[in-house]
Amino acid sequence: MYRALWRSLPGPLLARILILTLMAAVLLIVLDQWVFPWLAATFVDDQATVGGGA
Repeated sequence: MYRALWRSLPGPLLARILILTLMAAVLLIVLDQWVFPWLAATFVDDQATVGGGA
């Protein structure tokens, strides 16, 4: 899979590295801005308790 992605990118080595770096940055931003907050709101754990004493 990675080989197919690498072959489909245009340009010389430095251009491919730059494109992959930008793609990874965009993926991380999308995950941080939309996916992780949605997951946190969807899977709320209200069962948490703190041990109390006797």
